[in-house]
Amino acid sequence: MADPRFFTHGGPFTLRQISTAIGCEVTDPDALDREFKDVGPLGAAGDSTIAFLANKRYLPSLSASAAGAVLMQPQYANRLPDGCIGLLMRDPYYGFAQTAQMFYPEPVPEPLIHERATIADSAKVGRGVRIEAGAVVGEDAVLGDGVWLGPNAVIDRGVVIGKGTWIGAGAYVGCADLGDHNRIHPGVRIGTRGFGFAMNPKGHLDIPQLGTVKIGSFVEIGANSTVDRGMGPDTVIGDGCKIDNLVQIGHNVRMGRGCVVAAQVGIAGSTVLHDFVACGAQSGIAGHLTISTGAQIAAKAGVIRDIEPGHKVGGLPAVPMRQWLRQHAILSKAASTGKIEKE
Repeated sequence: MADPRFFTHGGPFTLRQISTAIGCEVTDPDALDREFKDVGPLGAAGDSTIAFLANKRYLPSLSASAAGAVLMQPQYANRLPDGCIGLLMRDPYYGFAQTAQMFYPEPVPEPLIHERATIADSAKVGRGVRIEAGAVVGEDAVLGDGVWLGPNAVIDRGVVIGKGTWIGAGAYVGCADLGDHNRIHPGVRIGTRGFGFAMNPKGHLDIPQLGTVKIGSFVEIGANSTVDRGMGPDTVIGDGCKIDNLVQIGHNVRMGRGCVVAAQVGIAGSTVLHDFVACGAQSGIAGHLTISTGAQIAAKAGVIRDIEPGHKVGGLPAVPMRQWLRQHAILSKAASTGKIEKE
């Protein structure tokens, strides 16, 4: 079980409750009233724990597991050890996420406005808001119902924060409108000045950054990431985007729905990511590009050209994935043999 000092535990739940909630089939219908107390990995699970199998590489771990039940795809049900119940679904990893949320629900913050918080008289604060010590809410800012501001978070003047959004400790939000139920982790900087100036031998002249940041709903932004405000058009992050720690999003960038951006990615100004783009860790995307719907960018790739819908790219400069793997194989062989063979 997760450390109760830090995580709120729910349950126990019966298999009937779990299978109904996540929409899976159960290999032993007679066990629907059996209770389970926790979730965990195959190797550490016990008789009252639900584990998952989402990759066939872990089939050996399945055979040795003591888990009472395992979420898995139907084709692996015949590999279950004796006494273990299969919870069958097409996407067991998603089912595990649903189950884990049942056992470890997000805490519901108790309403509080700490005596050491600073709230401008003109700010509008909704119901059930929690504002921790040292937090600052500026003039004409709007906090929706159920907003949670961590210690020393700063919401600058005029900012709108949608209902149920959490802003982590030490985060800053300025020149921005945020939707509902977002998770902004500690140290994030939203709406700071974009990197825009006119280069000249007399000295580089700053260009006023007069846009804002528009963030949809159900967005997550990881610790110490930055989202610059636009120069004239706004920087936009669509609903359901998941942004990891230490990510830099430049001014005027527009991200569609459901984009996933891993740690240490940099996206230069005025680039557009359409819906459900995925960027691997430490990849970089040059400015003024279009990354089309469903494109995938490998870790450490350097993107300098537009990417077509659904394409996968890797390498520096980024090329189609198959080409990158072929190039890598050729160079590896050349390094070991001292020669390059013609295909």
